[in-house]
Amino acid sequence: MQRPEYLSKYYFDWELFDVAVGGKSALDSKFFVGPMSDKDQVQKFLVGYGLNPTDMVTKSELFGIFQESLQFIRRYFLKEGNPDGLDFKIPNSLYMITEISDLFLMATGQSVKNHVDRLWAEIVLKIMHVILHVDKDLRTNYFSIIQTQIFDRFYKYVFRDQENRLFLGIKGSDDKIQLLDFQTKAKKSRDSVIIKLLTKNENVAEELFDRVGVRFVTNSSFDALRVIRFLIRNNIVIPHNIKPSRSVNSLIDVTKFRKKYWNLLKVAIRNNLSEERFLQALDRESSDCFPEEEVVLERNMERSKLYRAIQFTALQLIIYKDPFLQEFNTIKQYARDLDKKNKLAKKVLSLDTSLLARDIRFFYPFEVQIMDKESHNINTKGEASHEDYKKAKVNAAIKRVFWALIKNLNENNN
Repeated sequence: MQRPEYLSKYYFDWELFDVAVGGKSALDSKFFVGPMSDKDQVQKFLVGYGLNPTDMVTKSELFGIFQESLQFIRRYFLKEGNPDGLDFKIPNSLYMITEISDLFLMATGQSVKNHVDRLWAEIVLKIMHVILHVDKDLRTNYFSIIQTQIFDRFYKYVFRDQENRLFLGIKGSDDKIQLLDFQTKAKKSRDSVIIKLLTKNENVAEELFDRVGVRFVTNSSFDALRVIRFLIRNNIVIPHNIKPSRSVNSLIDVTKFRKKYWNLLKVAIRNNLSEERFLQALDRESSDCFPEEEVVLERNMERSKLYRAIQFTALQLIIYKDPFLQEFNTIKQYARDLDKKNKLAKKVLSLDTSLLARDIRFFYPFEVQIMDKESHNINTKGEASHEDYKKAKVNAAIKRVFWALIKNLNENNN
């Protein structure tokens, strides 16, 4: 029976609908890109993506990202670069590609009959997609300024005394908490960012919230609460700028501790307890308030369930002063001092700089982690260690990006 011709107007790509309105990531869809029958359709897609496929610089950049994606796969996801990687080889057909449009046509099955080659082309496109988002994150250009402005807020209140003991507080006052350690997170490597984005549902660079971070290690879980109190009271962290969805506490059951805290306050008032005895009691009670239920981070399933800490993400308004504008204003001043008949001086003075922003201002996220001594020991050993966490991230990325290829191999072997 012949199908009515009009039906083609009403076919839906339900996979892409799931991405658009169903909350599904494009990385998890059955087909990463929709059907493309020729290079003209590929070019229209790239234009919609925001790229100009006829521009030589763009073409060169895309091909460079294609080459980088192949190297990235070999380095992290295959056994030739990672002993725990997949025992696969990249097909020769991919090495024969000279234009990105050919890669798209291969991924949609138009230029190859080999199903495995099509799956490989999709994998490479997924890696390229993430790399593009990393490279086009405008805020990366300001990263050194971002780190300086965020960390300086904390450095102002972290100091050592004459006995080399580390404190968070106001130097010369009693308003301080002894720390075992204070760390600032170094900038993630580019490869680490790519791997992390490959495991996230929102696989775009702007959704990374832990590129900048600080970590406090305290003597007790009660001191961890005191650190938060200090950060808020001294406006180092503004609660109104904290992202609620990013806050997690696997260190201390605050609800349980609050009840004990109020009881201790009454005891301190009735019995006129000394500050030393009051703090000892609070430390004792806080150690008995470990969360009974395991905290599972749906946004970070690779993090071990043993990991114990208070974590939250805050935003800070970054102010960037454009050095070019400052230098240009100096040149304009020189031009004013020159003879009014000087053509170059006239040209400089006539230039319109009204569209150049004097200050660039934007909010940037930073992560705060606080843990006590016992938790720090757990977090840095065994399953909760950072090395195991990084391996888990790579394995999660492999499963997510290669799932169709692995499934195809298993079906053929069976």
